[in-house]
Amino acid sequence: MRLLYDIGIGLYTILLRLISPFHRKARLWVEGRKELFGSIKQTIEKDVKPIWFHFASLGEFEQGRSVMEAIKKKYPNEKIIITFFSPSGYEIRKNTPLADYVFYLPTDTANHACKFLNIVQPKFAVFTKYEYWYHYFRELKKRNIPLFVISAIFREEQVFFKWYGGFFRGILKQVNFFFTQNTDSVLWLRAIRIRQAGLAGDTRFDRVVELPKQRRILPEVEQFLGEHVQVLVAGSTWAPDERLLAELLAAQKGWKMILAPHEIHQTHLQEIKQLFPDALFFSHFAKYTTVEIKNASILIIDNIGMLSSLYGYGQLAYIGGGFGVGIHNTLEAATYGIPVVFGPNYARFQEAVDLMELGSAFSVGNAKELQVVAQALSDEEKRTIAGETARKYVQEKAGATQIIMKYLETEGLAGQDAVV
Repeated sequence: MRLLYDIGIGLYTILLRLISPFHRKARLWVEGRKELFGSIKQTIEKDVKPIWFHFASLGEFEQGRSVMEAIKKKYPNEKIIITFFSPSGYEIRKNTPLADYVFYLPTDTANHACKFLNIVQPKFAVFTKYEYWYHYFRELKKRNIPLFVISAIFREEQVFFKWYGGFFRGILKQVNFFFTQNTDSVLWLRAIRIRQAGLAGDTRFDRVVELPKQRRILPEVEQFLGEHVQVLVAGSTWAPDERLLAELLAAQKGWKMILAPHEIHQTHLQEIKQLFPDALFFSHFAKYTTVEIKNASILIIDNIGMLSSLYGYGQLAYIGGGFGVGIHNTLEAATYGIPVVFGPNYARFQEAVDLMELGSAFSVGNAKELQVVAQALSDEEKRTIAGETARKYVQEKAGATQIIMKYLETEGLAGQDAVV
């Protein structure tokens, strides 16, 4: 199985190189790994022993952010290195002040894992939610470098729990401790004789519970909205989401919409403009007349980094991704006390399932269903009850970071004088 794993890693790398001239993300992935080891070696100071955080992409970064912030606050002398697998994370967070070093993760081969750890020599490693790399995990274990997975979540259908999943179970056994999101994950790990796991919760709650306190005031958005009382904020949308939203606004007047798409390259922005011909672009806001702003019903956010503040202007949130591989972050909206709506592919996201059960979230499969939900939530009382339930849910779920920090301190892993 290891041979097949290594072949798969090699084929994946070759495929990305082949399509990189025609695919932006593949190109960034490939170019970001050119001369990577030379860059790592030149950048990292010798004998620093940083704490290594790895994230698949931007969503996982936000999930692990609260732990990094807690370490930086309590142990300011600790150095932190971040690696990303995806350009979606690296390109946006490569200059984050939370880390001393940020790199792409070299592909998972035996040689790369050995070379990377020889240079970095981390004090310990923290992976978030998922991404289980055979060679990196094995090399960490071989060197007695502690490895933790935070906000881990497991489900019955995963390969680890199949009769043929022995190789992948072996990867999990290299981990020193899993801090899981729910009790079911602990039980699934115990079912395959992995007992180094405990319920901590999802660290994203610790991050999002602070967002309303840190919210940015955006004068352009306030001018666009005026005194409008029905505002829909659509975040991290893709083309299928945007088509539904176009039908919604055509069928139901009286709403203003702030649309923050997941992809903001020019081709996609022009596609959105075709769906919403009268929409305004945030980056062009200064060019619009007062009349144009007053009459517009849609504002397209064509930049990155504003969404967590934008939800504070909404009475209802639509979260994109539910017609693809899965929905994006629902908690950034829920923390503001507003109901959330998303597409059908949400089952892998515990918080979405919970919010559905609480009556604070609504899944739709087509434009008609979206219109029915929006119409129902036009009722202020219903909307307020659903939203306040969402806010309370977020507040009650916070606390995972504190549990993780207590563990690290008890084990003597954090702090200037910590010894591994």
